[in-house]
Amino acid sequence: MNPFMYYNPTKLLFGKGQLDNLAREISRFGNRVLLVYGGGSIKRNGLYDKIIHMLKHANIEWFELAGVEPNPRVTTVRKGAEICKKEKVDFVLAVGGGSVIDCTKAIVVAAKTDEDVWNIISRQTRATDGLPYGSVVTIAGTGAEMSLSSVISDWEKQDKRAWVSSFSRAKFAIVAPTYMTSVPYKQTVNGIVDAMSHVLEHYFNLATNVPIQDQFCESVLRTIIEVAPKLLNDLENYEYRETIAYASTIALSDQLNMGFIGDWGTHHIDHALSAVHDIPHGGGMAILFPHWMRYVLDVENVLKFKQLAINVFQIDSNGKTDIEIANEGIDTLAQHWASWGAPIKLRDYQITDKTLPLIAEKTIETQPKCGNFKRLTKEDVLAILKSSL
Repeated sequence: MNPFMYYNPTKLLFGKGQLDNLAREISRFGNRVLLVYGGGSIKRNGLYDKIIHMLKHANIEWFELAGVEPNPRVTTVRKGAEICKKEKVDFVLAVGGGSVIDCTKAIVVAAKTDEDVWNIISRQTRATDGLPYGSVVTIAGTGAEMSLSSVISDWEKQDKRAWVSSFSRAKFAIVAPTYMTSVPYKQTVNGIVDAMSHVLEHYFNLATNVPIQDQFCESVLRTIIEVAPKLLNDLENYEYRETIAYASTIALSDQLNMGFIGDWGTHHIDHALSAVHDIPHGGGMAILFPHWMRYVLDVENVLKFKQLAINVFQIDSNGKTDIEIANEGIDTLAQHWASWGAPIKLRDYQITDKTLPLIAEKTIETQPKCGNFKRLTKEDVLAILKSSL
């Protein structure tokens, strides 16, 4: 493995009853709060009222930014930053899933600069400060609560960027599976696929001597595969929600990838794809990842694919070549996702071949070095997209 430093100061409060600590955690940093949330599900499930009650009881003043998009937009980030500046907000609270948290990560750095935040997101310049923030996580999948990374779209430019900043690290994250039991079926599937795709991105790396990390990843994948169909048959089951939520949290906390950098090429393709078509991230990953796997598989890297097929999908290796075992593992992954109701083709989102060259161009434009396990050219990306139709 490669030499590494691991540092994650975000306090994780996980499970039942942890929401009761919210006001105390916020009060460590301020008493003028911007509450950021999405489409209103937190009002339907009662979480909004509970949080407002806590803020009132603790004499914390709050302001609101509602309506964060599933693919959060820079225009919304700018609105949030303006509220922070105008109202002298000293803490930001994200309540929801990864989109809300990603938006909040950008808001907190935008609120501390006079420069346009897109310059930071597009890596033309670096953030120099940020407001403190925390999150209450109500949707499993992205693992954004424990990570530095954020993904923001400029819809007018059809541009979507992943970016990181040391100032986008949360002070705390409250993961509340209790409030995940009302997440709809399709959104639950997308979250499961998203969490698995993060683990798989880690898994495909070029490091040597990483048996512990490999087994960490394999155990998380096996557990998700075991629990996912049970959850999808019983959406209100707390224990199943809890397991998937924990898998999601650790998948992007950097605990699984100490000592190496995973591939992430498929994520870069999906960022460009959803910048053009605004589709759910989990849905895009369900379509793209098996096709990326088939495209990059070769005799030089087959042993990693074979290991995944045997250790995670229990593929019988007797009488089969390494390539056959690897392909059977890929097919089994795709079959799992399809059986859970994930999309399998770009046409499931009414996407045709007309926009594929643009998506490939944007992928390489925003990420010239696309992929670490296997470097992709624009022609490679286009081929993967065409196979995904």
